[in-house]
Amino acid sequence: MNLLAFNTLPEETVKKELFACCGSEKWASAMMSHFPFASEKQLVDLSAKIWYDECTEADWRESFTHHPKIGDVKSLTEKFAGKEQAGVAVATEATIQNLAKANTDYENKFGFIFIICATGRSATEMLALLNDRLQNNTEEELHIAMGEQQKISIIRFKKMLPDSDFSFLKVSQITTHVLDTSTGIPGKDISIRLQSLRNNAWQTIAQGITNVDGRIPDLLPPQRNLKPDTYKMVFDTGSYYANTKTFYPKVEIIFSTFDETHYHVPLLVNPFGYSTYRGS
Repeated sequence: MNLLAFNTLPEETVKKELFACCGSEKWASAMMSHFPFASEKQLVDLSAKIWYDECTEADWRESFTHHPKIGDVKSLTEKFAGKEQAGVAVATEATIQNLAKANTDYENKFGFIFIICATGRSATEMLALLNDRLQNNTEEELHIAMGEQQKISIIRFKKMLPDSDFSFLKVSQITTHVLDTSTGIPGKDISIRLQSLRNNAWQTIAQGITNVDGRIPDLLPPQRNLKPDTYKMVFDTGSYYANTKTFYPKVEIIFSTFDETHYHVPLLVNPFGYSTYRGS
């Protein structure tokens, strides 16, 4: 189905389809006030504007309750040790047990389930991200989960409209690439936090782990542009160099954005030094 055909569906059907993309009644109703949609870009842009600017914490939490709860050993085994994750490394029993416990700890701490855009992620990466995010406070987690939900909504739009053109979607406005200059290879599995200043304190607004190329291409959802401001990227180099003596347990890069264009913040690092620059 393409957008043209989608626009001819009954409004009741359209709202049901939209609600399946993001389970917030307020969000779905606000989206329907703009139906029919002029373009795929309008659909995505409206979804973000309504989600971030018009919805409240109650709406965000409502949407989280409509995600399938994958947190016990049985469901995690089916997901990560079965056929569903074909092409992704099979998880060990210990990883699945630890992931189940971390999911429970997360829900007990924050009052909602762990929300993450899990497409293509292994159980090991999920566990690392979950343990990292358990260190956040509730306000930080709400904003991170909001971003993950927006990523999921866009993926669901594309599945809902498989014949539509979403080629306008770009990578995250802020990206990074870590190169270990002591080995000449990408810095893989490094936890990174993107933070902004709120009430004179740094607050995490997005979080991720570098892939095999040392990159995080989806730190922010597509089409999500941050306001021009000062931000900080925190690299957990201590864990990366856990088996090597390092002078820098963390690398913190503070940078400013001036507009809504793409900002690439690379890190060249070794156990006793690092450098950075604005990339492209």
